[in-house]
Amino acid sequence: MQKGQSLFEVLAALAVVTVVVVAIVALGTTSIRNASFAKNTELSTRYSQEAIEWLRGERDAGWDAFSSRASTSSIWCIKTESSSWPASGGPCAGPSDRIAGTIFTREVAFTIIDPANIDASVEVYWTDGQGLHEVRTVTAFSDWRAQ
Repeated sequence: MQKGQSLFEVLAALAVVTVVVVAIVALGTTSIRNASFAKNTELSTRYSQEAIEWLRGERDAGWDAFSSRASTSSIWCIKTESSSWPASGGPCAGPSDRIAGTIFTREVAFTIIDPANIDASVEVYWTDGQGLHEVRTVTAFSDWRAQ
């Protein structure tokens, strides 16, 4: 009678260990990817809400100026939170239009409903290894002082 392991038993044990290690690595990779996606979604939602709040302040500062900007260009690329509008309207054109120091790009699209009502859709998007992602926030602005 021989003692020890046969080659088949060693290979079977090695296969089981390999499957377990591959499963743990795949689980870790998926977990990291999901955490990164959740973080980016949270950040993009925050950037979208910041733009809505800034637009609300612009509306409150003066409806005529606000509606004039919305009429001048239906799409604005908002790269920074500042006290003034970008130099000109238009969609974001590339990496240079990202929010400073981030992977996010933010656009505001206006739809004029009537002279006293404007819808604004803020879209924040980014690209990662999984493709293009976006978060959109829509709000209605009105000339509430005139009512």
